[in-house]
Amino acid sequence: MRHQPVIDGFEFAESGRVLKGEFPVRDFPRLHDVLHECAGEIGYVVSGERDREGRPALRIELRGMLSLNCQRCLQPLDFQVALDTMLTLARSQFEGEADPVDSNIERVVASKEMAVRDLLEDELLLSVPFAPRHASCTTGGVSSTEGSSPFAKLRGLLGHDGPGGRNN
Repeated sequence: MRHQPVIDGFEFAESGRVLKGEFPVRDFPRLHDVLHECAGEIGYVVSGERDREGRPALRIELRGMLSLNCQRCLQPLDFQVALDTMLTLARSQFEGEADPVDSNIERVVASKEMAVRDLLEDELLLSVPFAPRHASCTTGGVSSTEGSSPFAKLRGLLGHDGPGGRNN
């Protein structure tokens, strides 16, 4: 197993340090369930900065390609990762939850030993669509872009002629 970088969150942010590298996709085990295959690498840059209000923060940039499972046809779906996010550091969970809900500030509780891979994996998981699917794909010979309901045939079997009506 490769060396897994660990940072002291506040020291890293205060000193303005930068850490760059790549991780193989297979090194993100929590991501495996949504992947079609664990191939490729994700490039990253973690920079210590200050947010708009002057608080210590980490800027995380991720670049790469993930092979996801299309939820319609179950075939591979290439998902381009191009992420640039700012995580404002908090000293405790209470401090992290002090911002108003609608503030759009992403907070993370910092520690003296923050595993960089875990931070990156969290951001990757948040960036992956809930139900990834191709813009146009076919399932069982029916195009998913046709707009017909999978329940249309059942409506006829139930004897319904439309909303609220019945054939008797």
